[in-house]
Amino acid sequence: MADGQVADRTRLEATAAPVVVRLPAVLTILFPGAERRVDLRAGTVAAMIDGLDQRWPGMGDRIRDSRPAIRRHINIYVGGRRATLDTPLAPGAEVIVLTAISGG
Repeated sequence: MADGQVADRTRLEATAAPVVVRLPAVLTILFPGAERRVDLRAGTVAAMIDGLDQRWPGMGDRIRDSRPAIRRHINIYVGGRRATLDTPLAPGAEVIVLTAISGG
């Protein structure tokens, strides 16, 4: 990432609303030191994923694919509604990241 992009992201994070992110245990197990409840600043779900990836490199790739879009086996909810990368986050929003359960 270019220096200008890093500066832009840092400026946006400083003005973004604080949100609470709840992560599934299966995801935190993959990243030593990751917590199930994370407080960070983000204005959108995409920025929230970037913030998680900044704290725990590689976590973003587990949540978002290369299109970019939220991976098929991951669901993200904001205020009880399914979210996309563009979903805005209001101050104090609770973001829940869930892994899909499969079986037969």
